[in-house]
Amino acid sequence: MAPPGQAPPFVRLGAHPLRWRLLTELAAGDHRVRELTALVDEPQNLVSYHLRVLRQGGLVTVRRSSFDARDSYYHLDLDRCAQALTAAGTALHPALRPTLHPGPPPPPVPPTGRSARLRVLFTCTGNSARSPIAEALLTRRGGGHVEAASAGSHPKQEIHPHAVRVLRERYGIEIADRRPRHLDTVTGRRFDYVISLCDKVREVCPEFPGHPRLVHWSIADPSAPGDAGEDAGEDGYAVFCRTAAEIDTRVRHLLAALVHPQEVRP
Repeated sequence: MAPPGQAPPFVRLGAHPLRWRLLTELAAGDHRVRELTALVDEPQNLVSYHLRVLRQGGLVTVRRSSFDARDSYYHLDLDRCAQALTAAGTALHPALRPTLHPGPPPPPVPPTGRSARLRVLFTCTGNSARSPIAEALLTRRGGGHVEAASAGSHPKQEIHPHAVRVLRERYGIEIADRRPRHLDTVTGRRFDYVISLCDKVREVCPEFPGHPRLVHWSIADPSAPGDAGEDAGEDGYAVFCRTAAEIDTRVRHLLAALVHPQEVRP
């Protein structure tokens, strides 16, 4: 709670023009500092400073790149933003306090004049954990309006058993009969979104026809020992549960962008 007469934290953080631009860019996907520097056309030291302020404010997190450990990806916590915006509205007037907790967003509606379902491709290296989890969750949450697929640059022989288990036990989704597939099998297809969940596959992802929107989610590989937190005392299945929860949160945010594409930065 901000002291009387002082603006709430989110207002103070977001009111700065450059920080608002950084928030806007990160709302669309994860980025490295050099990418943000190019997007906002400001010096790297200035961008880094304001990213540090946003991190200290709890709105932005950072994760070391699995492609190049000298690099990092910045991620905007949209749920934390929603909470901060709610707190700011409540601080202004009690009538702005939400009376109900918002539920999952409604399934997306295809754009006017278009009967085909929205098509989304998720990519990662092995197509055995992150991308099939994302495919399954988007298919479930999309309500039949989204055609989700996934593929990998170096597909494994089978879907990871923990991925099968977490989808079955936590989300009631069965993918035991699914097999990983190579990116080459989908390169000729048209997609509206191509979303990379792996820093490595982002660097080698092929071009797709129709100029799909490219988005990156920098998510640690739950099957790699230590990469996603297993070295912190978690067993393998617990890591997968945490990874699936993160992916599910991002899928919910993606659905909101699909429902209201005109309100999301192109």
